[in-house]
Amino acid sequence: MQFVRLSTVTFVVVNSLYFCKSIGISKQPQLPSYSRILKLARKQSVLRPRDVEHLGIAREYLLRLVRRGDLVRVGRGIYTLPRAKVTEHHSFAEVAKQVPESTICLLSSLAFYNLTTQAPHEVWIALPPGARTPRSTVTAIRAHRFSGKALTEGREKYVVEGVPVMIYVPAKTVADCFKFRNKIGIDVAMEALRESLRKKAATISEIRYFAHICRVQRVMRPYLDAI
Repeated sequence: MQFVRLSTVTFVVVNSLYFCKSIGISKQPQLPSYSRILKLARKQSVLRPRDVEHLGIAREYLLRLVRRGDLVRVGRGIYTLPRAKVTEHHSFAEVAKQVPESTICLLSSLAFYNLTTQAPHEVWIALPPGARTPRSTVTAIRAHRFSGKALTEGREKYVVEGVPVMIYVPAKTVADCFKFRNKIGIDVAMEALRESLRKKAATISEIRYFAHICRVQRVMRPYLDAI
């Protein structure tokens, strides 16, 4: 009879596997932290430190990946892949990561729905009263304060490069444009009204509904009656 001597290390490993099997634990190795972060980056294109913390990974791994050249820090707390595929609305995803309580509004919302000839170089967002205005971000932001139903009604969620982005629907955006006509110009508001109806992005009844919520029904009545 021959005896085979197991080393201490082999014995420990064998017993560990036996113990895991006996209590129903699957000994499946997890992906390394670096691989898990990069997998998430490929999925949603824009990363914040809290995204990796939700995976149970320390945020320091982001900086290590930047040093290795696997990630690029494009702004304060914003990371992307070096050759990430970006869309024309990439800035929306960046802002949604930076200011998750925001809603895309006014000129940026019009541009999203192709309801204006304007090309805003800032991302226009609606924030609730008292919300902190972002001081440092990847892209320029123009924030406006909304409250009550004017803030909460007409919000719709889109996914831009894997990131949830809240954007006001066309009818709400048109009403907002008339409310903020002194900031964007009455000509822009009128163009938005005409284009939203021409492209059937909104109906007159929907626009009247949001005009009431935004308290601009009297302002908009002559323009709606003329159509």
